[in-house]
Amino acid sequence: MASSFYPPQRTLMGPGPSDVSARVLGALSRPTIGHLDPLFVTLMDEIKVLLQYAFQTTNELTLPVSAPGSAGMEACFVNLLSPGDKVIVCQNGVFGGRMKENVERCGATAIMVEDTWGEPVSVDKVIAAFDEHPDTCVLAFVHAETSTGVRSDAAALCKLATERNALSIVDAVTSLGGIELLVDEWGADAVYSGTQKCLSCVPGVSPVTFSPRAVERINNRGHKVQSWFLDMQLVMGYWGGSSKRAYHHTAPVNALYALHESLVMLQEEGLEAAHRRHRHNHLALVAGLEAMGLSMVVAPEYRLPQLNLVNIPEGVDDAALRSTLLEEFDLEIGAGLGALAGKAWRIGLMGFASSERNVITCLNALEAVLLRQHAAINPGKALNAAQAVLKG
Repeated sequence: MASSFYPPQRTLMGPGPSDVSARVLGALSRPTIGHLDPLFVTLMDEIKVLLQYAFQTTNELTLPVSAPGSAGMEACFVNLLSPGDKVIVCQNGVFGGRMKENVERCGATAIMVEDTWGEPVSVDKVIAAFDEHPDTCVLAFVHAETSTGVRSDAAALCKLATERNALSIVDAVTSLGGIELLVDEWGADAVYSGTQKCLSCVPGVSPVTFSPRAVERINNRGHKVQSWFLDMQLVMGYWGGSSKRAYHHTAPVNALYALHESLVMLQEEGLEAAHRRHRHNHLALVAGLEAMGLSMVVAPEYRLPQLNLVNIPEGVDDAALRSTLLEEFDLEIGAGLGALAGKAWRIGLMGFASSERNVITCLNALEAVLLRQHAAINPGKALNAAQAVLKG
């Protein structure tokens, strides 16, 4: 006979989900009300305003898709693409590849611009792709590549798309709340994210925002969106600004309580302060790792403060080390993906998990397990190096 499930208290320092605060968990447990209840409709309106702050946009079509970030990605592609369209897709990690899949499943053609994993998207290569394919209607790229810990120049790429009369689709799953993301200032047209990364909310909801240019494309489609559930014209009947909402689906009521609370916390802290906190803790972690004798995959100017890619030392058993961290220290760090599988660890400092306490916890646990595996590291140096940054 099955019994209730009680998970252990883990410290989540992988690529997501991240640690969730007690405030957000408390919000999740509040009484469920109907998804068309007038009080819930009021909450929906507040969530839209809070998301506009997080995205730094005035876009009216800003809402949380009732599904994970992958559904937010699909919502952007299926609403903006039609069969026969040309799309420049930038790939410098796993998630550019998922964009390509979405393009092809929409019947469009993906023009691939590929860069080395661990490096940002090359703006020059994208310019060359536009020159070769001037009829391109969409540029798609990942702002913060979760598989590599790399930040690409979203401002330059969005500007380029606008200049070439193309829309931009931006993956901001790992960037929202962790680093600067200026949707209106950059002219980004369709941006999707996830709740489980730097927003420190529970997984399962995907914030999205569409510019007026994108909305115009959606409204002028010559055929129905291939996904009924993700059709923004239908969804907006439920998330629209009028007091009378059309039933579309049963929203994840309690998950949206949690999202609202996480966005309230972000507003209380302030975006700039949140970005400084992520940066400060990142620098302390890197100082400790390098003092220990480890090296980073990504060049300093392109690193994501919320997701740190660390080269695995020679002779270290990757899987065994991560398993020991989880079993003995209740600490989760992430494995490498794709070209970086078995070569790098992904250490997250996202949202609520980006704390001085977690920096110290991670360095101490990692050093202890590396010493057990007789790795060639410098013991006893990481903590002092990290604390020098934290106190600075």
